[in-house]
Amino acid sequence: MSEHILEAATLKKEEALLPQANWFERSETLQKLRKTKKFPTIWCAGCGIGVVMGALIRAIDHLGLDNDQVALVSGIGCTARMPVYMDFNTLHTTHGRALAFATGLKIARPDMKVIAIMGDGDALAIGGNHFIHAARRNLGITALVVNNSIYGMTGGQYSPTTPFGRKATTAPYGNIEPPFPVCELAIAAGASYVARSTVYHALELDKYLTEAIAKDGFSLIEAVSYCHTTFGRLNKLGTAADMMRALKENTIARTAFERLPPEEQAANTKIVRGNFVNIERPQYTAIYANLISEVRGGEK
Repeated sequence: MSEHILEAATLKKEEALLPQANWFERSETLQKLRKTKKFPTIWCAGCGIGVVMGALIRAIDHLGLDNDQVALVSGIGCTARMPVYMDFNTLHTTHGRALAFATGLKIARPDMKVIAIMGDGDALAIGGNHFIHAARRNLGITALVVNNSIYGMTGGQYSPTTPFGRKATTAPYGNIEPPFPVCELAIAAGASYVARSTVYHALELDKYLTEAIAKDGFSLIEAVSYCHTTFGRLNKLGTAADMMRALKENTIARTAFERLPPEEQAANTKIVRGNFVNIERPQYTAIYANLISEVRGGEK
């Protein structure tokens, strides 16, 4: 063993013996995590939600936001546990109501960056109406939807994004409903920024999250993930690593998709990744503040 390799191995061994607090002091990323929480997380080993959490932390770091400038709002589910591990302002609310609470917070504190973190069931089933109207109003909220195609925490029921024909505990013979197109729904409802990536394409996810949080208006990031514990086992899709590789093989960048001939686009079965909308629209809290100012100015 060379001197350099021996030195590196010794240093690594010594660092492993350092108190946990020292790691927090030495790492910018870890400064965004709560020192009082025990790690690893509650998520199953290999779950993609941890990748999304890392991407979110890096996006906030890239924007130079202080911890107190950010509020994370979540509902119920595996994804909704994410804010518990991060050292920002957090609200852990009821199922499907993350955007309702986020709306009130953004109106009360328009200066804050408000990020609603939801799973596909949380956002689009019981929370579907809130999702549509938050986008329609163009509230300055970032909706981060981790789409793993199933209710992972509550028993493996099929969700609004479960692919047609896939099995769930409530669809043992296969789901017969078409899945909700998350990005298309946000676009139709009036979102200012809409993008989709996957937990395999982590750097791409970082970029889209950074742009979404910086946007002054309603922004949606669909982070396509997987649930290897429930969805994967029921549908015999293999291990977490197998499902991660599938995200690489079964997705296509928007730029590449748009170069395909029309007949190939129509026949495409791969998930299209990319930035689909980035427009400027009047933001709700700014309009609301102007209205209040006008009303108060007209009072005698």
